[in-house]
Amino acid sequence: MRYWLFKSEPSTWSWDNQVAKSDEGEEWDGVRNYQARNFMREMKIGDRGFFYHSQKEKSVVGIVEVCAEAHPDSTTEDGRWECVDIKAVRSFAKPVSLDQIKADPRLEDMVLVKNSRLSVQPVSEAEWAAICALGETDPG
Repeated sequence: MRYWLFKSEPSTWSWDNQVAKSDEGEEWDGVRNYQARNFMREMKIGDRGFFYHSQKEKSVVGIVEVCAEAHPDSTTEDGRWECVDIKAVRSFAKPVSLDQIKADPRLEDMVLVKNSRLSVQPVSEAEWAAICALGETDPG
């Protein structure tokens, strides 16, 4: 299993929206960055990800799971763009803020710290465990 982080503006697609989709999941569509698209192409069913609210909140609020591998993005006719489907797994007991992440030396090399603009990014196993601990949630 690999780990990822999915960034979303809560005014566009929030954690509550994701949870409401239940096991059906939702396309992680609209990504128009080649590096982010390539990361989605690497994802496998069952991979886990952090759901990150960007803009004002700037915090990890939940855990999602990839429920469909890369396929054409339904929001465009341009064949270059693909997406995966994700479903909500569980909420964090306490959201983990970007400030907390930046202050934790275990997370200093995290892509979120080094390239906060990338909307889909990999997370190492150690980073996964550290953030789950900060958010008081089971990493499994």
